[in-house]
Parts: sequence; C-alpha cells; structure tokens
Amino acid sequence: SSCGERGLLLCVPCFVAQHTPNSDWEKKVTDYFREKLKENNATNWVPSLNDVPVHYLKPNSLVKFRCMVQDMFDPEFYMGVYETVDPNTNARVLHFGKYRDVAECGPQQEIDMNSSQTVTLERQTFYCVPVPGESAWVKEISFFSDQARVSPSTSYTPSRHKRSYEEDEDMEQHPSKQKEQHMGSGGDSHGCGEPKRLETEASAGHHLISPNCSPPLDLNFPLPGEKGPACLVKVRKGDEHSYEADNLKWQGEKSVTFSSLLVPLPRDSSTLDPMECMDTAEEQRVHSPPSSLVPRIHVILAHKLQHLNPLLPACLNEEESKTFVSNFMSELSPVRAELLGFLTHALLGDSLAAEYLILHLISTVYARRDVLPLGKFTVNLSGCPRNSIFTEHIYRIIQQLVPASYRLQMTIENMNHSRFIPRKDYTANRLVSGILQLASNTSLVIDETQLEQGQLDTKGVHNVKALGNLITWQKVDYDFSYHQMEFPCNINVLITSEGRSLLPSDCQVQLQPQIIPPNMEEYVNSLQTAVLPSVLNKFRIYLSLLRLLDYSISDEVTKAVEEDFVEMRKNDPESITADDLHRTLLVARFLSLSAGQTTLSRERWLRAKQLEALRKARLQQQKCVNGNEL
Repeated sequence: SSCGERGLLLCVPCFVAQHTPNSDWEKKVTDYFREKLKENNATNWVPSLNDVPVHYLKPNSLVKFRCMVQDMFDPEFYMGVYETVDPNTNARVLHFGKYRDVAECGPQQEIDMNSSQTVTLERQTFYCVPVPGESAWVKEISFFSDQARVSPSTSYTPSRHKRSYEEDEDMEQHPSKQKEQHMGSGGDSHGCGEPKRLETEASAGHHLISPNCSPPLDLNFPLPGEKGPACLVKVRKGDEHSYEADNLKWQGEKSVTFSSLLVPLPRDSSTLDPMECMDTAEEQRVHSPPSSLVPRIHVILAHKLQHLNPLLPACLNEEESKTFVSNFMSELSPVRAELLGFLTHALLGDSLAAEYLILHLISTVYARRDVLPLGKFTVNLSGCPRNSIFTEHIYRIIQQLVPASYRLQMTIENMNHSRFIPRKDYTANRLVSGILQLASNTSLVIDETQLEQGQLDTKGVHNVKALGNLITWQKVDYDFSYHQMEFPCNINVLITSEGRSLLPSDCQVQLQPQIIPPNMEEYVNSLQTAVLPSVLNKFRIYLSLLRLLDYSISDEVTKAVEEDFVEMRKNDPESITADDLHRTLLVARFLSLSAGQTTLSRERWLRAKQLEALRKARLQQQKCVNGNEL
C-alpha cells in the first residue's frame, strides 16, 4: 500500500511489529523504505535535520541528515529482541529493540532478563557533524529542494521549549495516544515508567548541573563558527566500515530520548553494567549529551555521497542522470568561456591566472600509487598585495562556486594557537576535531599574505608541517598521543602569497593585474551582482561535474608525448625535468576535462605546453625584477 508523508513517519514500528524475529526482517524493512522513498520523489518529503530545528520533530519519526563522520565511538550492545511479562497474568509479549535507545514495555509489564527469547545484538555509534565549511548556497538550495516543512502546530513549538519536553515525556510514558492503532500487538509497546523515570532524572540532572558546574557542551565541529546539529548515528554491526570518515546522507528514525541506556533497570539493581560505572564523568558527558542538542538517529538507509553539489543528481550512474550530464556537456563550451571571463575579472584582468584557477578547481585525487596521490594540483598564486582585502574577495568568489570551502589566515597567532590535526582525548574517549578534518574536495584557501614577522612555537611548527603533509601527500596524521595514524584526504589547496609561498605547491602562478580598481569592495560586489543566478548555477555544475569524469590517454598519444619530451630535453636539458613532464601532463589532463574531453588530444597537449611556457616566463621575469629566487 502507498504511504503518504505521515505514513512514512509511522510505518517503521508498524512494519517491524508485523514480522516475526528472523534473519531477514531487517532486510525487508530496508527494502521497504528503499522502494517507498523512490516513489514520487518521496525523499524530498522527509524532514532534514540540516534544515528543520530539532524541537519541530516528533520522536521516532523518519528524518534525513547530510553530514560527515567526525568520530566513531566504541560498539554498544543492546537487546535486539526481548520479552516482557505481566506479573499478574503471566502473559508474555515479544518486543523488538531495533531503532530504539531504550527498551520499552507496558505499564503492567516487566522485562524478563532471563528469557530464552532474548537476542543481544551489537551496533556502532558514529558522531556526525554537518559538512564543515558547507557553502551558504548549498544549504539554501538543499532547503528549497526539500519540500518537507514541519509545522509547529503539528509538532513542537519553538517558543515553548519547556512545554515541548514535557509533551515528549508524556508521549513516551503513554505512547498509546499516538501509536496504539499502528502497532500490531495493541498496547504491548507502551513505555514503562522505570526507564522514563531514569531518563527524566538524568536529563534534569544535566540541565541543573550544566549551566553552573560544567562548561558548555562542545559539539566538536572541525571549523570555528560552524552551526547546525551534531548527531549520534547508530548503525547495525557489519555496516560501519562503509561509512568511516565519509560524507554521508543518513535516513532513519530520530530518537529524542536523552538516556543511552538500552535496558531499563532499577537504580539499586545489582545487574547494572560495571563498565557503565567505570566511565569517567567527562566520557559520559561526551557520549550521552542531551538529545535536544545532539539527536540520535537509528539508520535505515545510508548513502555515500559522490559529491556535495545539490544542483547535480545524487548518483551519476543512473539513466536519468546520464541524460542530465549529456545535456549539460552539449553546452559546455560557452559555460567555460563565461567562467573564464568571470574569473579573469575577479583576478583583476589576469586571464592566465584565471585559466590555472579553473584547472585547480576541477582537480581531484583520482588514484594513489604507493604513497603518491595522483591528480592533486595545489596552486600558489603569488604576487598578491600584502595585507590587502584582495585575497578575502578571491575567497568570497570561490565560496560562491564550490560546495565547501574554508579560508585559513596564516597569521602567527593562528599557527601557534589553532588545532590543525585531530587528536585523541583519552579522558573523554573521543577524537577532538581539528581544522584539517575536512570533507573530500573541500577548497582550502591558505592566505599567506597575513603572515607577519614573529616566532613560531612548537605547536606552530607542527601546524606548518601538517599543512605541508596535506599538500604533498594529501594525508592528515591524527594524533593518538602514543602514535600517529595517517588518514588520506582529498583537499583542493590554493595558497595566496606576496612572494613564493613558504609551503610546497604543485604550481606557482605569478599574478599580473591588468587593472587596479580604486575601490576593491565595490569592484567585487559589482562583479558578483552582474552574474545572473542561472549562470552562477551553471558555473557550479561545471566545476563539480568535470572532476567526476573519467579520463584516459591512448597509447598513441602517450608515445607522442614521450617523444616530444625527449626532444624538449635535447633542446634544453638543464631546465626540463621529470617534474616538468608530470606537471605538464597534469595541466593537459585538467585542460582536456575543462573542455569536456575525456582523452588527451595533441591540440590539448600543445595548449598545455603553451600555458606552462607563459607561466614560467612570468616567474623568470619576476626573478629578474626582484633578484630573488621564486
């Protein structure tokens, strides 16, 4: 039968209650939702935690969440199937613990801890945060493309938080008000008093203690100033390895229970888990935060995102997506020309720097050979005015084009005091985030024009080293105190500097402004307002789509390139190196892709050589002017 919006929010408990416990009921639930969410763009009607405030959402409702995995907690055990007994009538009822934080039972029932029907299962908890540095236009488009709008009149009222939580308690203590008609076994799933008592006591205690005795809860976002909900995402055992350190979209049931207890037990029970008691107060605080701040999601479906651009189809391999790609590729040439013109104006009339900026923005690590990342293209844009607002405006332009970005101002203060790499906090048993814990294909703009004279301390030196490792090896070494663990990444790094950067780069481009606007602020604002929103969206699709295309070089062209390189070495053996060949091949790759060509042609190879010759000539000219090595 077809499900409307309200049906989607309620059919998990309905479906589960109608199936006996066996090995494939969980697969049936997943298949059911996978099919239902394909009907009439049903996914758009599911509320997103990225857009809808938590207090607008009912407990145990279907939600989705676009996020990055920031940390993975220890596995937890819970009762996947358990049995309750009525002490008066000895009637027994079987329950499912899946998609629940707390085992539920009726008001006149008790959980039979010794039942032979009990099945203990294991699940993994991920700590997930919104995608770091996600651009405002991504949030805006995602919000308007999702038709789900949760009305306060049918859910929680944001101006009456206290009343909302009381309604939560009432709903959980007497779920028959909402669920009885949906449950296959009538009133057998009513929340019992004991677990709710424990939950309200824990919640009240937290609210009393937090403001006066504890510091505010740190949501552990990698970047400063980030907003949005962090979530505890619970995944069945066996699926967790598919999701580690990825950009994901979860779809599942939202639980608003504060307590992470999975079995309701009396406070004086001798059967309390001793490991629970061994947790430090800090660990309990981090792993069991108030659900009003950190909601719980029990995963039904999860998708590993190919990209973060809401203007592109989520999966480019589907037939409908291929039509979209084909139609866009047919108009690629004018889009590229307009983007080149736009970036040329942004770079004060420098068309060569604009060409290299396009190549940089579509670059991506497409493979790794041993430890060497292939496809990275870090550009050092030198010649930028010192302490000028120019670099800030360049970042604002990039922010309008890419789905996720961050501007790192390379001041002595930031280098000495910021935390760049994540580290393990063994007291709280969590991974404390760092600035370099970013989503794949995030644009990181390092503003070196902000660097002034001063002394780097030990932390500053380590941070500079971390940036170097990121650029050279596309990896971040997480600090686990007793050892470091390498995590591969795929970050597009652009360095703006006055002279040659202190950091390594794949390509240095000397900026040669052709115009000097009297008012930079007005110039950039007029540039941005002059671009139609529809054209800006084409730029965004262009940059995201091209980095997803496959690319190859035929044997014939490979042979021609090798012969050409030999000739170049004969003519100028001292200045042409293997690094030059590698860089020119990279430029040729991205030049071809920027024109929509997935193979290298002789024309593109010659154009790549021409661009490289122009770039090197500029550097040589600057070297002669300054008398310094660039």
